[in-house]
Amino acid sequence: MSSAPSSPSAAADSAQPAAIPPVLAEVVRSGFVEGRHRGSLVVLDADGGVAWSLGTVDAPVFPRSTNKPMQAAAVLRAGLDLAGERLALAAASHSGEGFHRDLVHRMLAEAELPPGALQTPPDLPLDPVEAEAYLASGQVRDRVTMNCSGKHTAMLAACARNGWPLETYLEPEHPLQRLVRQVVEKTSGERVTRVGVDGCGAPLLAISLTGLARAFRSFVRAEPGTPERRVADAMRAHPEYVAGTRRADTWLMREVPGTLAKMGAEAVQAVALPDGRALAFKLDDGGTRALGPVLARVLTRMGVDAPVVARIADAPLLGGGERVGEVRAAF
Repeated sequence: MSSAPSSPSAAADSAQPAAIPPVLAEVVRSGFVEGRHRGSLVVLDADGGVAWSLGTVDAPVFPRSTNKPMQAAAVLRAGLDLAGERLALAAASHSGEGFHRDLVHRMLAEAELPPGALQTPPDLPLDPVEAEAYLASGQVRDRVTMNCSGKHTAMLAACARNGWPLETYLEPEHPLQRLVRQVVEKTSGERVTRVGVDGCGAPLLAISLTGLARAFRSFVRAEPGTPERRVADAMRAHPEYVAGTRRADTWLMREVPGTLAKMGAEAVQAVALPDGRALAFKLDDGGTRALGPVLARVLTRMGVDAPVVARIADAPLLGGGERVGEVRAAF
């Protein structure tokens, strides 16, 4: 006699429980662990194979702004001729410092585009020190000030060059965004499995952490003169335009020559070293305060020996204005 089909609830009961992500960082206050940041990370060796990993590194994640080098390579493939600081800014999550805003305005003028063409949401500078000074000077939220305005300016300029619609440049089926998807899939070696909307309004393409690390590795290992290598070279030569004067990505690219680094919202980080090794990780709770300690620990385990690693690792906790603890890596 055949058995009755399982009910949905029975099937759910028999399913394997989801693995609990490992703790990558601890929040320690006055000697007491008051919180933990869980997540996943992957490290690739020089030939591109997985050297070691923690957590789930083959499931799709939204890379957030770590996608920006791929987006910048796409505007080059669309025929836009950018170099130097302009190309670095096209791949940036800039801090909104004065030199960032000035260059965005110059790039818009060079492309004969008004600031109003930007579809970035009006925002304050990403850097809190800069935001205080910005507000104190009487300025208000602005599309140019938003940290993705360099990327959006490059996207608009590429569209203008090709006669593509400007009003719909953020739609996933726009010719430029289809080109971005091609670059993401080529460099990551994966198919995009989900498409969302990033904080700036641009399409957000899901790949795995392993694919993300593979993409960053492909940029530093690309042949000179290719779009991917041109983006990597511009970012490494002008890291202050990729991030800002008080940002870990800037410090790392400036002080460890040949390194390519980019963080993203929701605590995503990707790095490629000049020898072809690469890493990517994401903290599940989006706690960006733990990015530095986790990144520093991975770099130390990879043998990166530079004073900047200790600087990146330092994430103090304050009590009464005094240091009473820290966020520290836990692996």
